[in-house]
Amino acid sequence: MSATPTMDYSQRPKYIAATWSLTKVRMLLAMRNRAFFFFSLMMPMLFLIGAVIFIHQKGGFVSQYILGVLLTWTVMGSFWGVSVQLVTFREQGILRRFRLAPVGAGPMLASSILSNYAMAVPTLLIEVLVCRYVLHIRNWGNPLGLFLLVTFGCAAFSAFGLIVASVTNTMQETQLINQLIWLGFLFLSGATIPLDSFPPWIQHAALFSPATYLAVGLETASMGTILWKDLATDIGGLAITLWAAFEISRRLFRWEPEAKVSKRAKLWVLAALIPIFAFGIAENHNGGYLKRTDANLKLLSQANREMTPQSQNHPQPSNSN
Repeated sequence: MSATPTMDYSQRPKYIAATWSLTKVRMLLAMRNRAFFFFSLMMPMLFLIGAVIFIHQKGGFVSQYILGVLLTWTVMGSFWGVSVQLVTFREQGILRRFRLAPVGAGPMLASSILSNYAMAVPTLLIEVLVCRYVLHIRNWGNPLGLFLLVTFGCAAFSAFGLIVASVTNTMQETQLINQLIWLGFLFLSGATIPLDSFPPWIQHAALFSPATYLAVGLETASMGTILWKDLATDIGGLAITLWAAFEISRRLFRWEPEAKVSKRAKLWVLAALIPIFAFGIAENHNGGYLKRTDANLKLLSQANREMTPQSQNHPQPSNSN
């Protein structure tokens, strides 16, 4: 039995209507799911509180850079809530009920991406407002670039979470895989440790990860130094990831834990990975992306030096008699 029915694109209006209906239902169910609520709202808020407590610099490029980092963490975390919710639905038999509807896996998975994006928007707005009034951001960098990167990023990483949900059967498996993926995204994207701190081979390997294009893109866009050609590169990497991840999850999607994935679907998964590897190879050959990350780090370091308190640069005179 095939892992998922083939979508009939001649009935596209029917699938669009089904996707929209499922999206509204998924949003209602998500608000009742404690695990989804924690990973999609509470975890980003913990990161935000930590940034407010430990980041003492106010305003300038530093605060704008912190905004980019916070948005990156929130967007990358999109796959947590999606994967956890779908696996919970499968374990509880809820997906079996959805299968009775005259829709395939495509609308079901698309509704997961749309509902996750709608649920992430309030969290992202809170982060923006806190950075504005607590970290005293005055310049929003490139707002259009931020919006596009957040939108494509949420969709791409939500689709990535669909893959996790398609290959795992239990919540324990899902949590373990999510943690491993999350740590890889955090440390190999530049969202926590600058890529320049790693050996050259790790830097080049990072260009095969969609997290790198999201992190560097949001950090550069928040500081307002992103060029349109660089924005196109970042969005291109995320768009390719979105398409490949969605198709892979659609081929591997299972309504029930005991369902088997066909050999044909597994071969198609390998074919869907080709565009991602091709994009990474092209960026490695071009060589401009790593230079861009180095320029961002130098700009941030310069901003840090300029924001040194005046009391350290100009000592106060002693009260001598």
